[in-house]
Amino acid sequence: MPLVHYLTHPQVHIDAEVEVTDWGLSDVGAARLTVLLGAPALLGVTRIVSSAERKAMETATLLAADLGLSPEIRAAMHENDRSATGFLLPEQFEVAADAFFATPDESYRGWETARAAQHRILSEVGDCLSSQGDGDLLLVGHGGVGTLLYCALAGLAIDRCHDQARAGGAPGGGNYFVFDSETRQPLHGWRPLEALVGLAA
Repeated sequence: MPLVHYLTHPQVHIDAEVEVTDWGLSDVGAARLTVLLGAPALLGVTRIVSSAERKAMETATLLAADLGLSPEIRAAMHENDRSATGFLLPEQFEVAADAFFATPDESYRGWETARAAQHRILSEVGDCLSSQGDGDLLLVGHGGVGTLLYCALAGLAIDRCHDQARAGGAPGGGNYFVFDSETRQPLHGWRPLEALVGLAA
């Protein structure tokens, strides 16, 4: 039965002078990805679809090359749009993220609402699945919209307690969950990408 892996990019190089969408992977993030090269659990992947943000594309490109694939880029798979506030210091970002999840139908200082972002990522994933052939699908994206996707598929209310770093994943990104492509039911919650190593395909 075909599976869908939703993988978030791992650690990035944070630079307040660069647009968040243009942040690339840090050395730590890139190094973490190398453990997935040749991982049996990904050998069934026949298609990789990525957000257009640089950190996601770098993640997808590395894994696609290992699997002999070319990543597809979908601009609307981006992280929740928070361009209205620009770069926020970590403590400011935590306040904003809490508000984003706590009031999903309200915009925090001009941010895209959580409800709108959830609708967008569900639509993108639905489009991908409608054109998916044989084999597993790997979606490369982000923690915020990934959490919103997981909540929708699992039938859970939007809540930050389901965020990757709070629900079994590793801090800084680089986590995944898997769902059935037909029933669209998650098979498990967030796990660090390293958990894919050694799993059967």
